[in-house]
Amino acid sequence: MRHDGPVDERAPGSDDGVEVVELPDQGRYEARMGGRRVGVVEYHVAEGRVIFPHTEVERELEGRGIASLLARRALDDARDRRLTVVPACSFFRVYLKRHPEDADLLA
Repeated sequence: MRHDGPVDERAPGSDDGVEVVELPDQGRYEARMGGRRVGVVEYHVAEGRVIFPHTEVERELEGRGIASLLARRALDDARDRRLTVVPACSFFRVYLKRHPEDADLLA
């Protein structure tokens, strides 16, 4: 997934001021609060597919929907770029089962 630089996106409806930033040179999206990284989704793009091997949110912030915000942004970008998705991490597998509207993205 490529952008010319980091792309910031404030999470819609987020009371915590969470922003999602893509760092394409590092192959990841970060969730940030007050400029501090609080979550990450790693990705690799190859042959028209994006693989999501790892998702992590700081333990004290789990259950606040931060991982879901990261997943939503990453999946929306995959759709925009016409990439199919390989959900290699357990969070993405569960997220996609709970969001059948994204099933068309699966490789």
